[in-house]
Amino acid sequence: MTRQRTMAAAVSLAACLAGGAAFAQQAAAEQSPAMAGPVDRAKILAAPGVFGNFSTYKIRPEYYKLSAAERKGAAAEAMSVIDKHKNSVIVDVYLTRGFEADSDYFIRVNSYDMAATQAFLVDWRATRFGMYSDVTENLVGITKALNYITKEKSAELNTGLGSAKYTGDAPKYAVVIPVKKNAEWWNLSDEQRLKELEVHTLPTLAYLVNVKRKLYHSTGLDDTDFITYFETNDLGAFNNLLLALAKVPENKYHVRWGSPTVLGTIHPAESVVATLSMGN
Repeated sequence: MTRQRTMAAAVSLAACLAGGAAFAQQAAAEQSPAMAGPVDRAKILAAPGVFGNFSTYKIRPEYYKLSAAERKGAAAEAMSVIDKHKNSVIVDVYLTRGFEADSDYFIRVNSYDMAATQAFLVDWRATRFGMYSDVTENLVGITKALNYITKEKSAELNTGLGSAKYTGDAPKYAVVIPVKKNAEWWNLSDEQRLKELEVHTLPTLAYLVNVKRKLYHSTGLDDTDFITYFETNDLGAFNNLLLALAKVPENKYHVRWGSPTVLGTIHPAESVVATLSMGN
């Protein structure tokens, strides 16, 4: 009887997991606009109203007890999930092993609908590669049009932002830094925040030629207010950029800047998964 009950419980748990995955996929299908083909990468990364999910993963040591053939199969499963969801999400996978103590890789998922992101992540965790990957951090945000440094509010700085183009070599590194503000910041008037952000923006203009940046707003979606995402081929310039930002008065409103700061290298997803599946 005990064995029968155990088997019944296992079947029930499997059914619940399958049902959860199906529910997430159904929700994504119902809420996402119909896609004729893969999501246009250039459009989604430039558009406001796009959701970004950043998750870091640490691979369990037990993964490397699997045979080489099993790990190769696990890598193929993971890549098939990315291909399966290419009509609803854009997935980027970065290698952090060797840089970060709490992660081996991180994933950035961009989508027009968080349900589509959830459906992808549920499927990802159901692969053998995903099953052996523990989530160590997760951040959720949404892109928005400029709130303060606009043509109407700050014409000169807006022109500076628009004319500063990345001219460096193809970025090799990606950095994610979450930021949370205190209540004093949110109780400033719009005019006061504009002045603070003008002082914040001015020293960054010189670095936009070799550091790409993207901002996600997180208030109400996560326990932080912003996710700042950077790409660069020049970590020295990036370090100088962050030093310049550390000196602006706006810093006094921060209650979180980093913690974690995640540094990874940019590779095709299949390269990251294959590298981490070779051995420990």
